[in-house]
Order: sequence, then C-alpha cells, then structure tokens
Amino acid sequence: QVYLVESGGGFVQAGGSLRLSCTASRRTFDSYAMGWFRQRPGKEREFVAAITRSGGSTAYADTVKGRFTISRDNAKDTVYLQMYSLKPEDTAVYYCAARPNIATTPGEYDYWGQGTQVTVSS
Repeated sequence: QVYLVESGGGFVQAGGSLRLSCTASRRTFDSYAMGWFRQRPGKEREFVAAITRSGGSTAYADTVKGRFTISRDNAKDTVYLQMYSLKPEDTAVYYCAARPNIATTPGEYDYWGQGTQVTVSS
C-alpha cells in the first residue's frame, strides 16, 4: 500500500502560478511512476502529467504542455507539479497517483491521493 498526500493547492488569479507537491508514505517511492490528474466540476478525471520512476521521461496533456512541469525528488519521496500561466479552466481538484510504469489513463493507476483544490479566478 502506498499513501499519497497532496499539498500546495489554493486560490490564484489568472496568469499566476502554483506548485503542487505529493509525498508518498513508502521508502520505495522510486519503484513507482507518478502521475497528476485533475477533475474539473462536472467533468471526468483527466490526465495532466506523468513521470517515470527515475524522472528521466515525462508526458503531458496538450492542454498543459508548455505551462506545467512535473518533476520528482526520490530522496524526499515527493513529486511536484509546477503550474505557470494558470487559466480559469485549470480550476479543478488535482490528484497524484502511483503505478509501476508510466501511463496516462486514470484507470491504470493503483494508488491515489485525496486531492487538492486549485481555483483560478479570471
């Protein structure tokens, strides 16, 4: 079992930035690829970004490419999502998730955090 705890969400004006963090409970954090997903009001959960176990490879949704950056620090058991140039349509609950290998589909992930709210005002 892997427990994931997100933090860093909040309220920001359009054009602003936020950094989300997700810390894992296990010391085998580097055994898991990590993903960030979001769920906007009335929408299904959608892929945002993912990173391999080593951090050597990443993937992004087209909607965030060039604005968001995923990274990880395996020594701190933490994955980050740096978000720049935020837009009102980025408003959502953001979740981190873990699985052995990188993937972009929510159903492929084994472990999930509770989520953190990001609200972007226009």
